[in-house]
Amino acid sequence: MHAYRTHNCAALRQSDVGETVRLSGWVHNKRDHGGVLFVDLRDHYGITQVVADSDSEALPLLEKIRLESVITIDGVVKARDGAAVNANLPTGEIEVFARSVEVQSRAEDLPLIVNSAEDYPEEVRLKYRFVDLRRERVHANIMLRNRVITSLRNRMIEQGFSEFQTPILGASSPEGARDYLVPSRLHPGRFYALPQAPQMFKQLLMVAGFDRYFQIAPCFRDEDLRADRSPEFYQLDFEMSFVTQEDVFQAIEPVLAGVFAEFANGKSVTSAGEFPRIPYREAMLKYGSDKPDLRNPLIISDVTDHFETSGFGLFEKIVGGGGRVRVVPAPNTQDKSRKFFDDMNDWARKEGFAGLGYVTRKGGEFGGPIAKNHGTEGMEQLYAELGLGENDGLFFAAGKEKDAAKLAGAARTRVAEELDLIEKDCFKFCWIVDFPMFEWDEDLKKVDFSHNPFSMPQGEMEALESKDPLDILAWQYDIVCNGYELSSGAIRNHKPEIMYKAFEIAGYSQEEVDANFSGMIEAFKLGAPPHGGSAPGIDRIVMLLADEPNIREVIAFPLNQRAQDLMMGAPSVVDAKQLRDVHIQLSPKAREAVEQASGAETADMNSHAAARDQSPEGGEG
Repeated sequence: MHAYRTHNCAALRQSDVGETVRLSGWVHNKRDHGGVLFVDLRDHYGITQVVADSDSEALPLLEKIRLESVITIDGVVKARDGAAVNANLPTGEIEVFARSVEVQSRAEDLPLIVNSAEDYPEEVRLKYRFVDLRRERVHANIMLRNRVITSLRNRMIEQGFSEFQTPILGASSPEGARDYLVPSRLHPGRFYALPQAPQMFKQLLMVAGFDRYFQIAPCFRDEDLRADRSPEFYQLDFEMSFVTQEDVFQAIEPVLAGVFAEFANGKSVTSAGEFPRIPYREAMLKYGSDKPDLRNPLIISDVTDHFETSGFGLFEKIVGGGGRVRVVPAPNTQDKSRKFFDDMNDWARKEGFAGLGYVTRKGGEFGGPIAKNHGTEGMEQLYAELGLGENDGLFFAAGKEKDAAKLAGAARTRVAEELDLIEKDCFKFCWIVDFPMFEWDEDLKKVDFSHNPFSMPQGEMEALESKDPLDILAWQYDIVCNGYELSSGAIRNHKPEIMYKAFEIAGYSQEEVDANFSGMIEAFKLGAPPHGGSAPGIDRIVMLLADEPNIREVIAFPLNQRAQDLMMGAPSVVDAKQLRDVHIQLSPKAREAVEQASGAETADMNSHAAARDQSPEGGEG
C-alpha cells in the first residue's frame, strides 16, 4: 500500500464499499455525535467523510486533533444509510470507517477558519494566504485560472501561433507607466527594468521572421492599484505579421469567445465574428466611456443644440462658452419619488462633479427646475427627438465636453444599477476602434500621443503631412467585456520615416527617437513586415469568469493595495553589503523610513507575542 494514499478524497464511490483504503488530507471539520465522531477529510480533489466510534483505535487521537492538521487514515469503505447520503458530495454515498490514524502535521490556532465562508480582513487573508487558499472559493478560483490559461494556450496553438519567451530583464522605457528598476552589479549606476509588456521584443520577433507569436507573459507596472489592477500581472501577449486590423480581430475573437463560452457556466457570450466595432468618439458620446458595458441598455445623447437659447440660463451660459449638454434617460420612473432624483444629484457631487440636473415626467407632466425654465414646448421637442415616453425621467450632465462625457458615463451606470436595468448572466464583448492618434495636452500646451505612439496612423504619411493632427485616427483598438478593458492593441508603425514624422508632431526630434528606441528603429531599417497584435489580460479574464469584484481573488499570491507582500514581507530591507554590491546608497529620507518601519515592526512583533502568551490554549476544533 502507498505510504500516504490509495485514493484521493474525491475518488471513492459506492462501488468501493468493502475495500481497505488509505487517505491523507487536512481535517476540514469534526462533528461529535455522542461516542461517534465524524471527520471531513479534505485534499485538493475533494472531501471524504471519515467515521470513528469506540471500536476504532483512531477515535482518541481524532477527538483531540485540531482542524487543519494533516493526517493519514487507514480504514474500510462503508455505504451510508439512505438518510445520511449527501447528494452534494461526489463521495456522499460512502464513508470510511477509521481503523488507524497517523498525524503528519499538527495545526496550531488558525488565523482564519477554512471551513467557513466568513469574511476576513484582507490583511489577515494575504498574510496567511497559504491558509486562505485552502478555502473552497479561493481554491476554486486558482484552479479556474489554471484551466483558463490551459485553454487559451491550446486555442492559440490551434490558430497557428508559436509560443516564445521574451526577456524579463530589459531596458527602461520613457513611455508608459512607471518601471520597476533592478540595479546592475556589473555595471555601476545602470539599471534593468522589469517589462511593462514584451512590446518591443514581440515586434522584433516579427522583424526576425516569426509569423505568429504568443506567450503567457508576466508584466510589471509600478502604478496606483485598483480592484481590477495589480502591479504584477499576466497577459495573453500575441503578435502577427502581414495582417490588417480585421485579421487580428478574426484571429483572437474565436480564442476569447471560445474560452468564455467554455467557462461561462451557462451565461451567454458574444459569438466570434459578432463583436461590435464601436469607434472611440461614438463610444464617448453614447456611453461616456471607452470601456462601455453593453449589458446596460441606456444610451447617452448630446442635446446641446436644444439649449443654445433657453430659459434655463445655466445651460445657455455653458453652451455659449463652448460646453456640451449630455442626457441619460431614466425610463419608467413614474413611481420614483423626488428623493430618487435628488439622491442622484447628491451622488454626483460626492463623486466630485458640480451636480447632476434632472427632469421628471409622470403621466406626461414635466417636473423639476430645468423643465420649468426650459418650458413645456421645449421639453416636448427634446423628448420627441430622444424617443422618450410620458413616464421617463431624464438626467443632465453639462460642462466642458470631457467633463460632461465623464459625468454622463458615470450617471449612465448609476441609473442602470438603481433601476436594475443591467442584463444579467451574459458576457458582452466589443471592440473600440479608431482612436485618435494625437490629443492636445492642456498642461504642456502641445500636441501629444493620445494612446500608443507606435501605432500606424490611418492614412500613414499622407495623413501626417496633410491633416490636422487632432483629426488623425490610428489603427488602435481595445477589447472590452462587460465594462472592463481586457487589452489594448494596434497595427504597428513599422516604417522609420512615418515613425520619425509621428514623433516630430508630438515634439520629439529624430535624435531623441534614435536614443530612446534605438533597438526598434534600427531593426525597422533592416526590413520589417507590417504587423500587429494585442495582449488580453489573463487576471481580468479570470476575474470576470469567476464573478469576482477584485482581481486579487484570482491571483494565488497577490500584493495588497500598497504593493506589499504581507506573507513574505516584501518589499524588504536589505543589508549594507547587498546595497554596496549594486552600488546604491540610501538617501537620508529613505534611511529614516527604514528605521521607522523597523521600529514599528519590532513593536508589532512584541505585541503579538504578548497577546499569544496571555491567551488561553485554543480548543481542538
